[in-house]
Amino acid sequence: MGSVLPDAVASVVTAVRDTAPLVHCVTNVVVTNFTANVLLAAGAAPAMVADPEEAPVMAGAAGGLLINLGTVEGGQADGMRAAVDGATAAGVPWVLDPVAIGALPLRTRLAAELFARGPAVVRGNASEIQALAGGSGGRGVDSLDTPDGVRDVALGLARSSGAVIAVSGASDLLTDGDRVVRIQAGTPLMTRVTGVGCSLGALVAACAAVTEDRLLAATAATAWLCVAADRTTSTTPGSFAVELVDRVFDVDPEAVGFGAGMVNEPAASKGSASAGSVSAAEAGAEPARAEA
Repeated sequence: MGSVLPDAVASVVTAVRDTAPLVHCVTNVVVTNFTANVLLAAGAAPAMVADPEEAPVMAGAAGGLLINLGTVEGGQADGMRAAVDGATAAGVPWVLDPVAIGALPLRTRLAAELFARGPAVVRGNASEIQALAGGSGGRGVDSLDTPDGVRDVALGLARSSGAVIAVSGASDLLTDGDRVVRIQAGTPLMTRVTGVGCSLGALVAACAAVTEDRLLAATAATAWLCVAADRTTSTTPGSFAVELVDRVFDVDPEAVGFGAGMVNEPAASKGSASAGSVSAAEAGAEPARAEA
C-alpha cells in the first residue's frame, strides 16, 4: 500500500456517512454519552454493551469495536474480553484505547493481555504507547511524552504486532510499521473536554468498518475530528464540546482530506517527507495545534 492521500481520506468519511456502520463501544463510563453523540454526528450507529453475555453478540454483529480502558470496574474487563472474542470470531476490526496504562496496574495488565489478542488499531497518547511497550506511563490520563519522543516505539509496536499505532498529540503520528502519517490540524481545546480522545477511538472503529486499510481508517478518523475541531469558533470548553459535535456532522469530506495538514513520512527517517508524499502545504494545511 502506498501513501495515504487526501482523496482517500475523504472517501472514508463519505463511506461512513453513506453506510452508517454499527460501532460497538465497551468504553469509559464517563464519556459514553459524548462518544455516542460523536458517532451519531459522523453518521455511524453507536452501541454501548459491556455485559459479558451480550458483548460478544453485539461485537459480532458490528462493523467495528472499540475497547477503551478508561474505567475498568465491576465486570467490565470480562465484557471487554468477551467483546474481543465476538469480534475476532466474526472478523470485525477492533480498536484498543489503553487509557492511563503505566500509571495504574490493573489496566496496564489488561492492556497487555488485550494487545496480545491482535487489535487492528491502538490509539493512545504518547505515554500510553510508551507504557504498552513496557516503559513508564504518564500522569493518569495526561501524557508526559510526545509523539516524536515515542516514534521509534510506535514503529516497533506496529511491526511486531501488525496493528496500526496511532499516537495523539500536538502533531498526531500514525504508523503501520511501513508507513508514517502526520496530522497537524486541531486545537488545544481538544484537551479541555472529557471524551474527545475516547470519541476518536470510536471514530477510528467506524472508519475501520468501511476500509480494509487500517492506517487509512485511523488517519481518516484523526483528520475528521481534528479538522472539525479547527472549524469550531468557540473559545471556551463547554461551547466547544457542543460545536465539535456539530462540525463532525457537517464538515465536508474534501475539507477533512485536504485540511488536516497531512504529511506522509518515510518510516526509516525522522522529520522529512517521502518522495511523492502529501506535504502540509499541498494538503491545504492549517496551523499545527500547540501542546496544551
